[in-house]
Amino acid sequence: MIAMPDREAWIFSLKSFIGAMLALYLSFRLGLPRPFWAPLTAYVVAQPIAGAVRSKALYRVIGTFIGALATVIFIPTFINYSVLMCLVFGVWIGFCLYVSMLDRTPRAYAFMLSGYSVALIALPSLIDVSNLSISSIYDVALARVEEITLGITCSALVHSLVFPKGVGNIVLTRLDQALKDAQQWVRSVLTESKIDPDNPVDLNKLAQIITELRMMSTHLPFDTSNLRWTANIVRALQDRLSALVPILSTIEDRLGVLRNSNTGMLSREWQKLMDDIADWAAIGVENEPGDAIRLRKRIDNASPVIVADSHWEDMLLANLAAELYRLVDICEDCFDLRRQINIGLSGTMPPAEPRKTKVSTTTLHVDRRVALSSAFAATMATSLSCLFWVISGWPMGFCAPMMAGMYSMFFATMDNPVPVLKVQFLYTLLSTPVAGLYLLLFLPSAHSFEMMILVFAPFLLWFGTYLSKPATMIKVIPFMFTTLATLTMFDMGSANMTSFINSQVSQAIGVGMAVLFTALFRIANIEAITRRLVKTMWTDISRLGKAIRAPSVMEVSVRMVDGISLLAPRLALARKNGAASEPGYLSAMNILSDLRVGLNMTRLLRLMPKLQRQGIPVHPVLEDLSAFYEDRMKDDSDKDMPVLLDKIDTTLYQLACSHHNIQQNDAIAALAGIRRDLFPDALPYSPLTASQKENDYGKAA
Repeated sequence: MIAMPDREAWIFSLKSFIGAMLALYLSFRLGLPRPFWAPLTAYVVAQPIAGAVRSKALYRVIGTFIGALATVIFIPTFINYSVLMCLVFGVWIGFCLYVSMLDRTPRAYAFMLSGYSVALIALPSLIDVSNLSISSIYDVALARVEEITLGITCSALVHSLVFPKGVGNIVLTRLDQALKDAQQWVRSVLTESKIDPDNPVDLNKLAQIITELRMMSTHLPFDTSNLRWTANIVRALQDRLSALVPILSTIEDRLGVLRNSNTGMLSREWQKLMDDIADWAAIGVENEPGDAIRLRKRIDNASPVIVADSHWEDMLLANLAAELYRLVDICEDCFDLRRQINIGLSGTMPPAEPRKTKVSTTTLHVDRRVALSSAFAATMATSLSCLFWVISGWPMGFCAPMMAGMYSMFFATMDNPVPVLKVQFLYTLLSTPVAGLYLLLFLPSAHSFEMMILVFAPFLLWFGTYLSKPATMIKVIPFMFTTLATLTMFDMGSANMTSFINSQVSQAIGVGMAVLFTALFRIANIEAITRRLVKTMWTDISRLGKAIRAPSVMEVSVRMVDGISLLAPRLALARKNGAASEPGYLSAMNILSDLRVGLNMTRLLRLMPKLQRQGIPVHPVLEDLSAFYEDRMKDDSDKDMPVLLDKIDTTLYQLACSHHNIQQNDAIAALAGIRRDLFPDALPYSPLTASQKENDYGKAA
């Protein structure tokens, strides 16, 4: 049962209606040839959040201009080659869809609009080519750009000025909640005497929240609130929260080992230190600046000095100390950035804003294979629909390739778009009676603009309330948009029963083609998508061992945490369906351990120049780790595991025997972390065993 719309939904619907009617009125006043394109576009760009409307509006205008330019180029060039032109339209839509799926920001709308704007502009103008000329093509393209841009502008203007709902408050609320959750998880990890296996720290949830915030904050520069002045700081805070995920998971694992070791518990000094860190983290932004400095000094004092006869617990403590140090650093950064955001909210540009660095959104994961298969499906659906139109000589057949291209693009980012496309097909058919009533009865009966508003108001206001909710908009989109698109026949002078029936059949064929080719080429295999994402993350780790220049630890953290956020819902679905034991999912279960290995490899890379000057070669270990992950991608990772473990132990012993300094401690902490994460069930490191292995390697050399 569908719930009744709430107050927010009615406000959104009223604003959308005002924007659409304003666009329609201005289209009539300006004498544009197809005025009903403007209100249709106004509803297409309508979003509950003002910043999202403005950001998407900008990129949609850019995409419309590019699509119009492509139309002006394609039609004169290929007008005499009908079959080739069908292929060109399909390839263009497929190419634009592919590029848009490689960008997980609002910029993707520019590429998407570039694709289906060609279908919207070019195909209706090809119904009658007898009077077609370059100037007429240009006039048609210019008119569509004007109508579409007018609709976008009116919608953005109304949503920005009338009861604007800013994305800033939503981002800030979720950001504060994420920070609060992180503080609670810090306390949970540091103060529990035993890690409860039935109530683990939900780091996957934190990773998902961070990625959702990252996507949402891309609208911040366009927002109506003062938070837009702190967009860089918000993104930098998200980066720091990303870095907390591997740190907390590492600390949780190390404490689990140390608390359950033969000694039974950590020393009182260590537990007091962690309790104090937990208390400091719980206070948050109200902390005194000197508190973090004192905590870091205590961590340095508690960290063991590693020497040649140091044992595994000492190295684990060194690794724990390094992670606690990073935890304090990251938390301090988070609290400082949150204070900077408060400055921005007061309307003042924070002093850190102009120089605050952030990790680029280009580091986020994309699935090129899914993008390519989606693009191919869109190309085939559009090209064959267009070819069907050309061969049949059916005047209203242009709706088929237009709808095929648009619907192939709309839901391509989903793992399995076919069920949603089937819903679109069903509701497109159900919208036919309503579209017919408006086109053939209500609209011709309206003899003034005021009467037209009264005619449209019941339908658009009621169904517009359901556009604001993701759960209901899937069904409402085809119902509303198909009806509005049908009204463009009134502009074309073809508002009669024959043309209407032909257009509806043509639209249904187009949506059906989108369903068919998406089902053929976008077969949903969540396990394969999961396995591919895991292998992408392993590829990133394997490249670290061969890197000439060490990447940013923050950048590696952000990219890997983004991958975890994409894996988490798929793993949850696999557990729900009882498929978690499948090979594709098993490899993803311990991806947090691989993330920690990658970060420690990055730290070793950054330390490598100084270690090499001290005569400690860590590069061979990094190369072996790289080869290990390459073998993992080939499902052949077990063959060299004993050799890799021996190499790690030998290098740990060499580091332990070297002169004690900061670099030595950091390298031992990183390598001990790699050993623990890759070989959790291996026998503990022993200096006697490691020295024997070093002698054996020396003799072999």
